[in-house]
Amino acid sequence: MTNKITFIGAGNMATAIIGGLIDSGAAPTDLTATAPSSSELAPVKERLGINIHTDNNVAVSHADVVVLAVKPQIMRVVCEELRETIQQQRPLVISIAAGLDAATIDQWLGGNNALVRCMPNTPSLVGYGASGLFANSAVSDTQRDIATQLMNAVGIVEWVEEESLLDAVTAVSGSAPAYFFLMFEAMEEAAVTLGLPAETARRLAIQTALGAATMAQKSDKDPATLKQNVMSPGGTTERAIHHLEEAQLRTTIADAMEACAKRAQEMARELSSH
Repeated sequence: MTNKITFIGAGNMATAIIGGLIDSGAAPTDLTATAPSSSELAPVKERLGINIHTDNNVAVSHADVVVLAVKPQIMRVVCEELRETIQQQRPLVISIAAGLDAATIDQWLGGNNALVRCMPNTPSLVGYGASGLFANSAVSDTQRDIATQLMNAVGIVEWVEEESLLDAVTAVSGSAPAYFFLMFEAMEEAAVTLGLPAETARRLAIQTALGAATMAQKSDKDPATLKQNVMSPGGTTERAIHHLEEAQLRTTIADAMEACAKRAQEMARELSSH
């Protein structure tokens, strides 16, 4: 990737993407990050060797790609301050802020911008992210490829053709790391009750999840078949799975994901109205 990329914001997600880009071959001199204070940016400069700036407009003035990596609550102020420069420069704009729809961000930036919304997740911080992307009608095929390369630096990318589907992405991957962390908690607590030390239970649960995910990723079989392959008739796994099914685990998960998606829709309405 030889494009000049400016990150507005230098938080954990922005620096994770920057690090992934550098590991993928991007030149640090092509990358810029901004923040309100030089002291906040100094560790980023030292660790990654990229350009830094406290003036967003100056940082954007020569950018091919602008990544909006600030909190949703301050996005409007940031966008309106950048409006004139964005209108002059016409970069590809990528927003990784949750809850703000493309039309609202585009309006704050002056309109008619090539804009991609990205819903990443926290495993992006360790290079195992899963990001859902949506492009507005002004985004070219080349710009879609750029956005794909950018987020591929920290994991996998899946495009959706309707922006509303990003709410489903939030439910299935954006918020989902917490679902698995809850599962680890519950398994550890149950294992301790069964007599295992907490640390032993935690390591076993996490490693098993990693192994199961790797098997699912590398196999050509669907999860239902993989599950069945572990279940011997009348055995321990079958007993556990039957108990989970009887306890309506599928319904619980479906209800939780629906609640997550509905909250994403509510947040979008709340943020866009401010």
